Amino acid sequence: MKKLINAVEDVLSESLEGFALAHADLVRVAHEPTFVVRRDAPVAGKVALISGGGSGHEPLHAGFVGAGMLDAACPGQVFTSPTPDQVLAAAEAVAGDRGVLLIVKNYSGDVMNFEMAAEMLPGASATVLTNDDVAVEGSTYTTGRRGVAGTVIVEKIVGAAAEAGADLDTLKALGERVNRATGSMGVALTSCTVPAVGRPTFDLGADEIELGVGIHGEPGRERVRLAPADALAEQMIAAICASIEPRAGEPVLLHVNGFGGTPLMELYLMVRSAARQCADRGLTIARLLVGNFTTSLDMAGCSLTLTRLDDELIRFWDAPVHTSALRWGR
Repeated sequence: MKKLINAVEDVLSESLEGFALAHADLVRVAHEPTFVVRRDAPVAGKVALISGGGSGHEPLHAGFVGAGMLDAACPGQVFTSPTPDQVLAAAEAVAGDRGVLLIVKNYSGDVMNFEMAAEMLPGASATVLTNDDVAVEGSTYTTGRRGVAGTVIVEKIVGAAAEAGADLDTLKALGERVNRATGSMGVALTSCTVPAVGRPTFDLGADEIELGVGIHGEPGRERVRLAPADALAEQMIAAICASIEPRAGEPVLLHVNGFGGTPLMELYLMVRSAARQCADRGLTIARLLVGNFTTSLDMAGCSLTLTRLDDELIRFWDAPVHTSALRWGR
């Protein structure tokens, strides 16, 4: 294993120290317990948004802490859920008098620990569960579909509504609506290597890929032969459309997400392939996001996400955002 680390047990804490130095104008990082909060927290007059999950998916979630998105993020160890005390401490740091909304990816550990924290929160709280992965209905990590790159879409749109002053019930309903309108599917060309393990999570032959892979390297829909990008995009977009059922002429957001080890040249090529598939289905790509946003350490591959849009969702997507990983309009 070749990685730019000092000691395996210090990877997360030292990475977060660097993150705090790099983005000191935007965030503060607390330790013991560990959480990241926006520099101006708590923000008066708004519902506080908190998310989190295992590390190794950067910039998810800490990279989306800031104006227009999250108020706090709770990073667990690599591919390990954050603990309830992290969530509670983050809530104490950012919550005002309008409640807390938890945005949680559908993984068993995340769901359990955020639920435990929610039961102990002193004020009003609600939860939005993201489960946009159309590849499989269940895995060793989940009951039901997994929450993957569509979580970024939920966090951005709900974050904009929170910044505009929406109340807790409205934000929960909006988050659930965006989640229902969103589908994702990934493909892995290589495995990822967890530092504490020191070897690839799974093995692929020289001409094999994992279609529908999870962001922790969980098995996907099937292991198949490597195919051209156009053919892969066709299978992925077809599976997504079968799930969210967009109508011809309907505006959609297309998100092409890298898993951490894929060059931008290839991600842009996948944008072309996915856009052609959308055009063949009569879909209008109203907004597009491409880059590494929900990664899987050093995995090569990508995911495609579609979200059905309407005027309200477009307005919230376009609203100003200023985080380390996503920023426009300011």
